[in-house]
Amino acid sequence: MLRKFRIILAAIVLCAVVLLFLRPWEESSLQLGFIAKLQFIPALLSLNVIILAVLIAVTLLFGRIYCSVICPLGIFQDIIGSLGRAEKKNKLRYTPSGEKKVRYVVWVLFAAALLAGISYAVILLDPYGLFGKMLATLGGKTAGWMVPAVSLVLMVVIGILAWKNGRTWCNTICPVGTTLGFFSRFSLFRPVIDKDKCKNCHVCERSCKAACIDIETKSIDYSRCVDCFDCVGACKFDALHYKVSIGQNKKSQALGASGDADAAGTDAGRRAFLASAVMATTAATLGAQGKKLDGGLAAIIDKKAPERTVPLVPFGSESVKDFYKKCVACQLCISVCPNGVLKPSASLEHPMQPYMSYENGYCRPECTECSQVCPTGAILALTPEEKTQFHIGVASVDRGLCVVERDGVSCGNCARHCPVGAIKMVKLNPEDPDSPRIPAVDESRCIGCGACENLCPSRPFSAITVNGLNVHIKD
Repeated sequence: MLRKFRIILAAIVLCAVVLLFLRPWEESSLQLGFIAKLQFIPALLSLNVIILAVLIAVTLLFGRIYCSVICPLGIFQDIIGSLGRAEKKNKLRYTPSGEKKVRYVVWVLFAAALLAGISYAVILLDPYGLFGKMLATLGGKTAGWMVPAVSLVLMVVIGILAWKNGRTWCNTICPVGTTLGFFSRFSLFRPVIDKDKCKNCHVCERSCKAACIDIETKSIDYSRCVDCFDCVGACKFDALHYKVSIGQNKKSQALGASGDADAAGTDAGRRAFLASAVMATTAATLGAQGKKLDGGLAAIIDKKAPERTVPLVPFGSESVKDFYKKCVACQLCISVCPNGVLKPSASLEHPMQPYMSYENGYCRPECTECSQVCPTGAILALTPEEKTQFHIGVASVDRGLCVVERDGVSCGNCARHCPVGAIKMVKLNPEDPDSPRIPAVDESRCIGCGACENLCPSRPFSAITVNGLNVHIKD
């Protein structure tokens, strides 16, 4: 019964995450966005103390239920593992393994990378972010080569491990699994072996996807147990029960702890991981591109991204630095962006993390979808009214590219479509009453939405470029 209940809950969560990213209907992202905010590392980065406290409390009560029911990457591994067992027609194929100290090495390196501001750690190891990148790739919701390439490689690696050995990734590499393992060894409810009823048949041991049961010693490593309840359902002698266990299986706890020396050696790193809420990263610059002055064929020549002195990051970000230190590159904001403004970066400084560019559209003042679904606090939730109070960038005019001065035609497209009235058309020659009018930007009013840049008829580069602000300004 417990196993069936776990499978039902996991199926609901997985379906919700898939709908959240792939969006078969427009409102699904706003209705299901809370699922992303339940994930451990996004909650840590957003300093969501309530979610973190709930997840830790649940782990202390029931063990690593999170890994089997809430984490989408864990659920994905269970599905692959089940297919592997079905293909081999052998549901009892796992073998027990001893303590894998490599997980503590990976965990300490992960914590150190966070504190040192190395964004690669969270981008490549956060289980929610990894699954998000996989979904975005499979659903065609991303662009460029880096996200699909990295996602497919990791999907194959994690899939092979799950097919052959179940939860190897979770209990060897995943920092969330290791973190929750610190607490799950003290959980109140846990699977317990009744030594009097156990017949040493090894069925539970060979059905354990976490490889944490050693039937010879009648012990369970609770730091690795993900509470899937496969072992409880597999036992034919009623020797395994999920129940309150206080002071029992001390040997299991000792095995899970790997000795007092190992536990003491990781205390400092443990505190660093749980306390770390930020990553320090340097600001990124986009690759330089040479400008071509022969534009004007708007229906034929596609727009190209200009060189920006400061990258553009979404409304709701407090600054460029704050955005990139909290973003896990899950691709959710990119998936929900209706105008194609958000794109994954191919920069080595911020790999796969989003940036804004206006070749395909602009950031409409009434759209706040990315801010509603971001689980890490990289983009704070905004209303449309609040959005227009933020300044994320400033537009500047390149008169050499403006069709008014370059081609001798009247335009004013940028001024007509500016939602905040930051662009006025002024005379090129103030003393000539018949002088053509060119755009002038009131920088104090410009919010950086990119309407002017996107709708400028000049090709391949717009005559107006929006450069980001390192620190966003709020009126």
